[in-house]
Amino acid sequence: MSLSLDEDQEDLRRLVRGFLDDKAMMHRPPPSGTGPEEYDGDIWRQLSGQLGLTGLTVPERYGGAGLGPAELGVVLEEMGRTLCPSPFFATVVLAAQTLARCGDAAAQERWLPDIASGGLTATLATAEADGGWEAPVRTGATEQPDGGWSLSGTKSYVVDGYTADLLLVTARCPDGVGVFAVLGTAPGLTRTALDALDPTRPLARIRLDATPATRIGSGDAAQELAAVRDLVRAAVAAEQVGGAAACLDMAVAHARTREQFGRPIGSFQAVKHKCAQLLVEVECARSAARFAGSAVGTPGTEAAIAAGVARAYCSEAFTHAAKENIQIHGGIGFTWEHRAHLYLRRAKSSELLFGTPREERARLARLTIAGGTRP
Repeated sequence: MSLSLDEDQEDLRRLVRGFLDDKAMMHRPPPSGTGPEEYDGDIWRQLSGQLGLTGLTVPERYGGAGLGPAELGVVLEEMGRTLCPSPFFATVVLAAQTLARCGDAAAQERWLPDIASGGLTATLATAEADGGWEAPVRTGATEQPDGGWSLSGTKSYVVDGYTADLLLVTARCPDGVGVFAVLGTAPGLTRTALDALDPTRPLARIRLDATPATRIGSGDAAQELAAVRDLVRAAVAAEQVGGAAACLDMAVAHARTREQFGRPIGSFQAVKHKCAQLLVEVECARSAARFAGSAVGTPGTEAAIAAGVARAYCSEAFTHAAKENIQIHGGIGFTWEHRAHLYLRRAKSSELLFGTPREERARLARLTIAGGTRP
């Protein structure tokens, strides 16, 4: 298969890059510890209304474009380049993909059109106190006499959970793990903004105390959630590629213009080697992410392996690129005035948020052993 973008994907990439270079690069988040920040409403309205990106993967019958994970990866790579300040990842990747795979036509009809139009922000709340992406679900669901449900428990590290209009919450029920829709205004719901390492990606803790909820789908949703997790792995990998590429571009641009001993530092062999190594890693990461994006459209073992490989490699490539970018910039790279530190914060945050590279490799070993192949 070809890992190059086709003509339509290249047009999409240029469109998104032009918009984000103009809008998102001007946004500077407040320092960590200054309290929760509302997302940039201007950028969100233009992403949804002017560009129609919030409906990118939503089926056409619900007002979306009906495109697949490969096109989503193109958009996320560009968003990763600019650390785009919006709830796009939470709404379009986490929530919309969960709804799309739940098999509940009523739930899709109710919420996907508003997600596609940008009128509704949403997220998926699955990690609990230990932060594990695949840890056992302890939040409990109780069916009510009227046929409704109530949830009790705590979810941690919920992306954009402080501001989301709709939360999709995983909870334990008699027939397995279920997915439940909880409105942001529901009684018994308490949201606390977390002081996250990465100020460009707000996280929240969600507490549910007999909170009314609507069940989405029926039966054990473990298989559907596994497919969502693989898609999220591929999506994060694409975003990490964009961040790593931005770090490489910043490092090269600085090395060309910063002079020491009367010559650009890019002429020194040590700096050349750093930049050359980063280029190799970024291109390998891009290949891994694009292959994963093409594979996760069809859930299964191949998709799970491709997504895991991309997630592990791209996590480490982004972190390395962010660190080397700061090294090449020297002292200015550590200051709040420069954007270099924001990429390192995003790199470390995204490396840990959905499972570390070490955890991904352990999961890959289990997958390959179960499939009868060598890791």
